[in-house]
Amino acid sequence: MLNEGDKAPDVTLQAGDGSAMPLSSLLGRTLVLFFYPKDDTSGCTREAIDFSQHLAAFELEGAGLLGISKNSPKDHAKFAAKHALTVPLATDADGSVCEAFGTWIEKSLYGRKYMGIDRATFLIAADGTIAKIWRKVKVPGHVETVLAAARALKSA
Repeated sequence: MLNEGDKAPDVTLQAGDGSAMPLSSLLGRTLVLFFYPKDDTSGCTREAIDFSQHLAAFELEGAGLLGISKNSPKDHAKFAAKHALTVPLATDADGSVCEAFGTWIEKSLYGRKYMGIDRATFLIAADGTIAKIWRKVKVPGHVETVLAAARALKSA
């Protein structure tokens, strides 16, 4: 399990165009990775809309945003178009990124156990160090909390 102060794993995601996107290629500035269970579900939609609405504010703080789920690039494109999302979305098709960040967990719904993505957010400093981790995220107010942490990191 990753902790604050650890180096972020150098994993490879699938970009919206289907190309490989190494996490290391995104470093050099603050990066916010938010893991979410599934495109076009209520909580995930609200979270992606909230991050999209605050994208400019994150950019002013020098922070990039990236949403990650196991949905395909095609699913992400439909999801983004349907909800006018501006936040970039990446695919973790084989689950290796979720495994590396500890967001692939056992869940329970109505007594049924299954594996799924834990809604979690990682604030990564420009040097690749994990500055802050939020696990089991509740969507209301979360984006504002992450933005405040990005501001504090910039000021530090």
